[in-house]
Amino acid sequence: MKPLLSLIALAVCSLALPAAANDAGLEQAILDIQHQWEQINYKLPADQKVAAYEALEKHEAALENHYPGRPEPLVWRGITLSSHAGAKGGLGALGLAKEARRELQAAERIDPNALQGSIYTSLGTLYYKVPGWPIGFGDDDKAEAYLKKAVQISPNGIDSNYFYADYLYGKRHYREAMLALEKAQAAPARPLRPLADSGRHGEIHALMEKIRKDAGDDLTSAER
Repeated sequence: MKPLLSLIALAVCSLALPAAANDAGLEQAILDIQHQWEQINYKLPADQKVAAYEALEKHEAALENHYPGRPEPLVWRGITLSSHAGAKGGLGALGLAKEARRELQAAERIDPNALQGSIYTSLGTLYYKVPGWPIGFGDDDKAEAYLKKAVQISPNGIDSNYFYADYLYGKRHYREAMLALEKAQAAPARPLRPLADSGRHGEIHALMEKIRKDAGDDLTSAER
């Protein structure tokens, strides 16, 4: 991971540059964060993930401070907090999930379409993964609405379709889930994010196998 001071220096230097260069600096910083998240999510052993997510969240907080008013750092801090919550598990993860929701909602107020619908993909996933009242804020209706918005913004995206499929699988809508996974599987490759694509395709394959096992013959028409 890059040291925190490196990200701070990058952001401070960019403030003195023209707007186009400033945007380029933020774009590169976000790409660095994406790569770090991918390494944690797909490569690190489970017992190392929590500490790694905590370190990455500090990088993202620094980036938020030096690019105020930009949604991208907020989105990625929300994603990392969500992943951190998943790695931590249990009721102790609820505070992280609530913080993730705040970050994502703040990004939504700035630009709901930022990062190809990632705000809605992430919010939707939170709402169907977090327990409902009285324990947490989980809400299946909100989850479905957010995930559908994500697909509207990014109809051919690998993440928007995968997470919508995961939600549909949880609701036992197996045919619809398989169709969404097929769209995810056919999504254009992201040349700058090969590890993310490889990891997500592995998850797509695993979910397809679960659906085939659970749905059996009922899935035949969806796979023609």
